[in-house]
Amino acid sequence: MHLVMILTALVIAWGLRSIPVSTKGDWEQRWQRSLFCFLFPPLILITTVLAIILMGAHGEMLGLQAGGFSYWLGLAFICSLGFHLGKLAYQAWLSQQKITTYPEKSIQNTKVNLIDIDLPYIAQIGFWQPKLVISQVLLNILDENQLEAVLAHEKAHLYYRDTFYFFWLGWLRTCTSWLKNTETLWEELLLLREIRADLEAAKTVDALTLAESLLTVAQTSLQPTPCFEVGFSLPLPDNRLSQRIDALINNATLPNSPNLVYWSWLLLLLTPWATVPFHC
Repeated sequence: MHLVMILTALVIAWGLRSIPVSTKGDWEQRWQRSLFCFLFPPLILITTVLAIILMGAHGEMLGLQAGGFSYWLGLAFICSLGFHLGKLAYQAWLSQQKITTYPEKSIQNTKVNLIDIDLPYIAQIGFWQPKLVISQVLLNILDENQLEAVLAHEKAHLYYRDTFYFFWLGWLRTCTSWLKNTETLWEELLLLREIRADLEAAKTVDALTLAESLLTVAQTSLQPTPCFEVGFSLPLPDNRLSQRIDALINNATLPNSPNLVYWSWLLLLLTPWATVPFHC
């Protein structure tokens, strides 16, 4: 019976991930749709496996024998989750330790760490309280107004705690990379995260100046960044770059408050736990 539960969760997870990633709708609709399709499949697998481990390798459920294979399979899955989490946390810790070796500087009343690379680069790196890292090249190519706009973008990332939340999303991405559309949804969430920071920054700085800064910085191609790093200088294909600029120029707006009705789907994740009383 436990194996049936695992197979059911796998079918649900694979089915949801098989839904084509849509770019239709406004920012909020795309964000909610992509986040649901990205989060629900791995979370239903995790809650199902945890319920099976809680019930144990022995006993019966609805008259069917609970075998040890599904129990040990679930335990192996949880161990793999722990391994990936430890690996990502260690990489993030190493990055933060490296940042402490960079010289500090105050720019427009903002504390930053200067990195010595020949690329225009700026990013928040860390967890709940990330550090802002910036290259001298970026300081050289942007004027005061453009730099103010870029810093406002980075402050928006800090406001939304993007480094913290995307660390956990990146962990789920790594653990379930075998699920369909994982990378496509991940890239969509990265784009929507940057659009959110752009729109938040546009509340305090000129949107056109921010768009000009984006065009200036985006000329340089960078390697994909870790999940604990968020920044204005992330690499973007031309179509995604144009989407960020369009959102700024067309005065797109952010939702005023969280959509609690939308998040009610989280209650469905408790479904596997409802089977625990039937185990004996």
